[in-house]
Amino acid sequence: MSVEAQQGIAAPRVPAGLSGLLPALILIGLFFVVPVLALLLRSVTDPAPGLQNYAALLGDGTYARVFFNTFLVAFVVTIVTVLVAFPVAWMLAIMPPALASILFGIIILSMWTNLLTRTYAWMVLLQRTGVINRALIGAGIIDQPLPLINNLTGVTIGMVYIMLPFMILPLVGTLRAIDPMTLRAAALCGASPLAAFRRILLPLSLPGIAAGGLMVFVMSLGYFVTPALLGGTSNMMLAEMIAQMIQSLLNWGLGSAAAFILLVVTMALYALQLRLVGARRAVGGA
Repeated sequence: MSVEAQQGIAAPRVPAGLSGLLPALILIGLFFVVPVLALLLRSVTDPAPGLQNYAALLGDGTYARVFFNTFLVAFVVTIVTVLVAFPVAWMLAIMPPALASILFGIIILSMWTNLLTRTYAWMVLLQRTGVINRALIGAGIIDQPLPLINNLTGVTIGMVYIMLPFMILPLVGTLRAIDPMTLRAAALCGASPLAAFRRILLPLSLPGIAAGGLMVFVMSLGYFVTPALLGGTSNMMLAEMIAQMIQSLLNWGLGSAAAFILLVVTMALYALQLRLVGARRAVGGA
């Protein structure tokens, strides 16, 4: 008999759910917490202990331009993706299930297509002698080819195409959960289609927009392949700069600092979304 039993003291028990969560916690610690801590440690110790890497990133105009390009592209891509994805998601939500399944499968199939292949396809379409410029010139809309590649325009077009499924999927789920009778009731009460959209459909679809928008924005912040191929050296984004610092310049300290700043911004945006969604649910519940 144990000493605790002899003294009448109950041995501490492990919470019932902890044993099941332990493998997941170990994996999170090994593959997320430890790398992040190593990244943070390297950013303040390489090449010398201190915050000089962060001071260089935040105080240099060249690096500031890269941060500006990154957030600008991520913001524009998110806005354009929402505008394009919403009517597509609404169409999928209201059309017959058989046809919706076919179109939904096409959208999913685009996600399974190799990313590099899709980006190279956009390079062919957007170049000065590409299909888009030739079609516009042939239609008499323009006289000279438009600069659609090696700039932020090409990066935005390519990334919007790639990000569309990640916005459509959460939006479809949200829109399908909206009772169609709500919109019919608004129409019977004299609301115009625009008023019904602005006061009923849009507010009810905000959770899907927020979820998809956050996913698109965060993914856009750290995207590498599309900006590297469709952008130019004068329009470098943060992921390209981190890769160049580490692979070409072997500046692990500066690259780690840039990656850690990107991680902090991402986590802050996620926390903000959770707070806003939580506040909205609290207001809705009240």
